[in-house]
Amino acid sequence: EGEAISWHLCRVLDLDEKQTKRIVFREITKPAIQQAIETPRHVDVNLVNAQQARRILDRLVGFELSELLWRKVKNKLSAGRVQSVAVKLIVEREREINQFDSSAYFKVKAHFTVKNGQGKDVELVATYTDNFNSEPEARAFLEKLKASQYTIHSIEVKPAYRKPAPPFTTSTLQQEASRKLGFSVSRTMIAAQRLYEAGHITYMRTDSTTLSNLALSQIAGLVESQYGKEYVKTRQFRSKQELAQEAHEAIRPTYVENESVSGDRDQVRLYDLIRKRAMASQMADARLEKTIVDIAISNLPGKFFEAEGEVLKFDGFLKVYLESKDDEEEDDHGSMLPPLKVGQILSCNFIDATQRYTKPPARYTEAGLVKKLEELGIGRPSTYAPTITKIMEEGRGYVVKDSRPGVERPYAVLTLVNGQIKSESKSEITGATKDRLYPTDMGMVVSDFLSEHFEKIMDYGFTADIEKEFDQIASGSREWRSMLEHFYDPFHELVEQTLENANRATGERILGTDPASGLTVSARVTRFGPVIQIGSREEVGEEGKPQFANLRTGMSIETVTLDEALDLFKLPKTMGNFRDQEVTVGVGRFGPYVKWGETFISLPRGTDPLKVDQEEAERVIHERINQDAPFGSYQGKPITKGKGRFGPFVKWEDLYVNVPRKYSLDTITEKEAIELIKAKVEKENNRYIQQWPEQKLSIENGRWGPFIRQGRAIIKIPKIDGEKVDAEKAKSLTLEQVLTIVKEAQK
Repeated sequence: EGEAISWHLCRVLDLDEKQTKRIVFREITKPAIQQAIETPRHVDVNLVNAQQARRILDRLVGFELSELLWRKVKNKLSAGRVQSVAVKLIVEREREINQFDSSAYFKVKAHFTVKNGQGKDVELVATYTDNFNSEPEARAFLEKLKASQYTIHSIEVKPAYRKPAPPFTTSTLQQEASRKLGFSVSRTMIAAQRLYEAGHITYMRTDSTTLSNLALSQIAGLVESQYGKEYVKTRQFRSKQELAQEAHEAIRPTYVENESVSGDRDQVRLYDLIRKRAMASQMADARLEKTIVDIAISNLPGKFFEAEGEVLKFDGFLKVYLESKDDEEEDDHGSMLPPLKVGQILSCNFIDATQRYTKPPARYTEAGLVKKLEELGIGRPSTYAPTITKIMEEGRGYVVKDSRPGVERPYAVLTLVNGQIKSESKSEITGATKDRLYPTDMGMVVSDFLSEHFEKIMDYGFTADIEKEFDQIASGSREWRSMLEHFYDPFHELVEQTLENANRATGERILGTDPASGLTVSARVTRFGPVIQIGSREEVGEEGKPQFANLRTGMSIETVTLDEALDLFKLPKTMGNFRDQEVTVGVGRFGPYVKWGETFISLPRGTDPLKVDQEEAERVIHERINQDAPFGSYQGKPITKGKGRFGPFVKWEDLYVNVPRKYSLDTITEKEAIELIKAKVEKENNRYIQQWPEQKLSIENGRWGPFIRQGRAIIKIPKIDGEKVDAEKAKSLTLEQVLTIVKEAQK
């Protein structure tokens, strides 16, 4: 990209690129720029050609596939060489989860009492080395242990080492910022861009893990001065990615001695992460001592319980930084074990066999998807964030990032204590997710359509091979025009064939028959979204009409059952009356609700509206009545409070004021509410310069100066007599002048 910009500048400024010098620097610091000026070079035409090839190929694919989707699926959809493959990954993972058959097993743990170094009783927990497939097997095993004794059979102590992670690439920065800071991919890149522009970090779009010699020596010096020589271990990392270009250094602070930087909170936190990771990468390994204890079972020769423990002997890089993981599994390694010796007889308190279930693969987070794309060699550091943003845009609607509640699941626990086996049934919540990527029905239909008709384009290996061809062009070993022709001619022919022969894609799935009417019940995607349909056009004939119902949030045409589909036609459900007004329950755009007269009251997310009875509906209405009751007044007018789509609020006249977190909606006082109202009124007064309510027209103060608002439309005020219009001049504009500006803007 940078090389192409230089080449375009040469063209625009009429410069000879063979004579014109170009300088390259990867951090905005005085030494880096001085070094660049001292070592200029010419524009590398091979790199320019690679950029041209990428841009043209991606546009050809995007334009032609998008137009095809408009004809065969729905208007305003889009497709692309990288974005469509990213959606396919999410679709395949969702199907893998839906098709996963979870199986139960029993894990057995023994709880012993031993003395610690101070002579106090402490618990030692050990896990049986095998699992059991069923409750009868687990019970039979516990029966064998009833009269058993337990002895320390062996103690193995061995050294262990933990090595630091490399300094950040774009991909690993996005992943770690997601795990440690909760940042989205785009939020990370915005903060990193600002840090780079301010000269605080090196260039943030890179696939390299290497550091410059200057950076290595600076970090080593800082580590030695802060922690001592034994903490220093200078090392150079090499990228594990086959397609890594390594055109830039890894991401690091430009001045590592700066512990913090000025900037907003995101920048400060991200800088701290980058600095600690870079420092830790040049520090000594952490040294641990790992202990594995086998505990013999007298009734079962050759079978053992096993306990593990770790002791940190030297913290090394852990003094500064510990890398996070996406999905933390149960940690059975434990911490320091109490003093034990071979042959020691142990006192057993109890042994439990707990039912566990195998887990499906986890849905992708934004950062997890970036990691997968990088592993497959799809895309480049500069494309990860835009790709993920694109597939989640509302207009496309292929993927949503969501946190969803889990479901309750029972599990059994068998406990052997005092020679008796007790059975207990417990429950746990399973399947709950936070900020995971879900494919929409539209995403699934589009992905299936493209996979069926453009198998090669949607193939992960092919997409990675295209990246290799771009690299060959960049190195001068491949001619870019021939590469494009080789790709485009068969691709365009396939687009034409699909346009002519392919059926419209709806993802239709027949669910069964409606017992009331005998008509077919199906699920499919329409131009207006996913629906359930009762009765096909053929079944109802020219005079009849099929019935339609929209799917609820969290439902999918792939997994919805016949019973769930038929339930959708039971809403809205009419209940009895309350205080002479009708009560109904339904589902709307923002989720389930109770309607009382003309008042809509939202139900908590996840509530099944079909299970809401009259008593529950009246309870919800009572809560709303209490919320709407005034709890104070200001200027003789009542103040009420409530909870809305955007959180808790107080209301005065037609003014809604958000309640900050430092206040509780339950305990907020009249005085506190009046302070919030006054602040909001003052802000609103400063907002408007002029208002014409009848025309729904106003001139308002904005961040970059006054602007006109008409309804929801925002219109920039042009210069008048060659001068910019400030707030004072905006006050003197007449209604006729404002209407003229609006009319011109609408042309």
